[in-house]
Amino acid sequence: MAPRHRPLTGKIRELCGPHVHWGLREGRVNGHRIRLRPRYLKDVSKVDMRTTIQGEQISAPICIAPTGFHCLAWPDGEMSTARAARAADVCYITSTYASCSLEDIVAAAPEGLRWYQLYVQPNRQLNKQLIQKVESLGFKALVITVDVPKIGNRRYNVMDLKKSLLLKNLGLPEKGNSAPYLQMTPIDSAICWDDLSWFQSLTRLPIILKGILTKEDAELAVKHNVQGIIVSNHGGRQLDDVPASIDALMEVVAAVKGKIEVYVDGGVRTGNDVLKALALGAKCIFLGRPILWGLAYKGEHGVEEVLNILKNEFHTSMTLTGCRSVAEINRDLIQFSRL
Repeated sequence: MAPRHRPLTGKIRELCGPHVHWGLREGRVNGHRIRLRPRYLKDVSKVDMRTTIQGEQISAPICIAPTGFHCLAWPDGEMSTARAARAADVCYITSTYASCSLEDIVAAAPEGLRWYQLYVQPNRQLNKQLIQKVESLGFKALVITVDVPKIGNRRYNVMDLKKSLLLKNLGLPEKGNSAPYLQMTPIDSAICWDDLSWFQSLTRLPIILKGILTKEDAELAVKHNVQGIIVSNHGGRQLDDVPASIDALMEVVAAVKGKIEVYVDGGVRTGNDVLKALALGAKCIFLGRPILWGLAYKGEHGVEEVLNILKNEFHTSMTLTGCRSVAEINRDLIQFSRL
């Protein structure tokens, strides 16, 4: 699908990683080291892709990760993304850096399953207001991004965000809401594990930590009573030379021992990729770049097309490996290549 609307700078922003961009390449290539072990002579005339996340049913374990500035890809921005997620019956995580207001996003797809991703701001009162607002608007979980105490060295971002892009959900004056201003404004680098109890005191929503890559942090997440982890290397755009999300997934899943749900984002491009992630212990996967590509191509219909392609491929992958339901996907399906 060739982009029709997306401006060049938006494309650069999503593709660029830190320093030499190794993390971008590593995230996708690693999937080729994982092979599938299909089982045959099983009745796969009916295959059920449905699953649940945090107690909410979705049509397939393929959901939408938080990414900002959707208006760069399509005029309706996040409203189009929300409508597509609702049509596909999957979860959409709305970013702190959404270019549409939360009210407009909710109004665009009032019955949709939405989580909210929070970049913790130095202003505690602003964090409190945002959390209370998303809970009142019907968001079903709070996703706290933990891997951005400082913005990574993204070479091309220097030229990328010259245009003033207003972020409508931060409650700041116009200058403070612009993307170039925020690029120079640090996210709260003082946040630590002990702060999680403060966030938990503000909301009844389940709290998900996004950006965990190690068993040590996974164990601490369980200890601090969060409800889930999104294993993520931030699309290879933060710290270079970190593991691909799919590699870190195994370590994190082993550490939590089934006590909380584990999800993964980064590098998923095919139905086989989805199957591999679930076989390695993920409850579902979240898509970032492919959603933006679909949005730039044809708005909400482009996003729907991306989701439908992945769902159809995943259905085929389940069928060809003998999995009649998501519950039947397990580690026995996986073999690691020696190449």
